[in-house]
Amino acid sequence: MEKNIKIRVARAQDAEALARIYAYYVEKTAITFEYEAPDAAEIETRRKKIFEHYPYLVAEQEGRVLGYVYAHEFYGRAAYAWSVEASIYVASDARGQGLGRKLYAALEDALRGMGVLNINACIAVPRTESDPYLTNGSLAFHKRLGYNMVGIFHQSGCKFGRWY
Repeated sequence: MEKNIKIRVARAQDAEALARIYAYYVEKTAITFEYEAPDAAEIETRRKKIFEHYPYLVAEQEGRVLGYVYAHEFYGRAAYAWSVEASIYVASDARGQGLGRKLYAALEDALRGMGVLNINACIAVPRTESDPYLTNGSLAFHKRLGYNMVGIFHQSGCKFGRWY
């Protein structure tokens, strides 16, 4: 999979692919707490707003966008300017092949260049081992990259009739 992977800045013409990748997570998982998948126009609006201040990157192979990562404001106070929250989504048929690691490395490099000191990820975790909408995959991914758990929010989001 890692052959010919290009990490680049997301562009307006990527909106359809980004929306398609994200729709899987909205409709089939509790990884995101959105209930309805945004269309390409909404994704592009979000991308433009985020890109005014933060990196928004895609992984591309032979013209196909396979995943994306971006950073955004962590908390709306001036003193938090050196901290961000990161979000990453990889096409469901391209997971587990190293794309996430490549995307995060590029994001970390870009953020380091901006003087960002802390990258936070708010990760939903299942309450049971057999949750059909969520695994501990994102938590394990971040741990492999050296991220540390700093807190747990209980019953913060309800999706598919379950609390996460």
